[in-house]
Amino acid sequence: MIMDNCSCKIKAGLFGQKHASRDYTQAQYWGKNQFNSSFPASLVAYMSSRNIDPVYITIDKNNNILHRYIGCKNLFGIDPLSDDLYYDFEAGYLPYEKYYIGKREHMDLVLSNYNTNELIKGFEIKLTALPDSTTDCLSEDQYSCELVIRPSTICYLACSICDYYNTKLRREKLKRLLGQFPNIKHWDVPDEVIPFYPQIVDAIARVAKDMWKYQTPLIIQPVWKTRGRKSQLADNCLDVFIWSNLASIHMCTQGDPIINKIARPNRSIIWLYKMLFDFYVYGHFDYDAIINDLAYGTKNDKAFAISGAVSYPLLRSPELLSPRVRKDEIKNIILGGGQNLLSPERRFDAILVNSPDLFE
Repeated sequence: MIMDNCSCKIKAGLFGQKHASRDYTQAQYWGKNQFNSSFPASLVAYMSSRNIDPVYITIDKNNNILHRYIGCKNLFGIDPLSDDLYYDFEAGYLPYEKYYIGKREHMDLVLSNYNTNELIKGFEIKLTALPDSTTDCLSEDQYSCELVIRPSTICYLACSICDYYNTKLRREKLKRLLGQFPNIKHWDVPDEVIPFYPQIVDAIARVAKDMWKYQTPLIIQPVWKTRGRKSQLADNCLDVFIWSNLASIHMCTQGDPIINKIARPNRSIIWLYKMLFDFYVYGHFDYDAIINDLAYGTKNDKAFAISGAVSYPLLRSPELLSPRVRKDEIKNIILGGGQNLLSPERRFDAILVNSPDLFE
């Protein structure tokens, strides 16, 4: 029997995503911005199929970083391979929208039931290179990643905390934990805020200690490892770290709380405090007003970024040294020739590095 080659051809796609807001047969859904969130979602699904649990970065009752593992079904709230799962990218997350006013923000990945449209979970996604430029000159056991966090992630972090304190009794408790509102008349003036910054950091720490048992996954951080500075994947190159909402606060609080200027990580903690206090007072916070009025002379293109040198103590683990998914497994995640639809940035230096024959 002569088979029609076209009828048996596998369409371009990504592992596990049976229902998604992106049509992977179309090249437009393989751009950098799309791939950086869609591939990680399928990496989690693939790890689930192999019974590999992501590393879960959490805090203990004393607000210290603690590494555990979280099953992929527990993370997603549903089997990642379920026929009932819908992967929605760059979507609003309705359960949190009641806690803020202003521009409606989108989460990188929102999971819902394909048949009932019931929302299940929402996540921010940060696909990160290992090592980054601050650690690629170190020994391999000190490699780490740069993380760039958007202002909307701070909004959703605040919403996740508001969601826990969303009863009359808990809101009163939140007020006590936040302490006496700082005597700051002009929150947009750094010199008025800086003296109170240690007090603000302490208040956020008290909140984290109070609700540590109820922390929830917020950020999915896959890592892809290269051979040092070379543009070549390591044999063991892929893994996934999950940041709880409370653990992610630690990205901003490394170092001395006594400051003489407001850098981006400090600003993010101030944003978070103001959001939580306004939630106590009004039942919601004005997201746009807070991030725009409390800019402190810095653009709002990102909330903050931490280098690999800063993230290393938070990420350090056997999985960071040796990721558990090998490079020869990538073909099991990117399907049907999808790699041919990728549109990587065309960088001259990358071309030179990967063209050694030019210099023979």
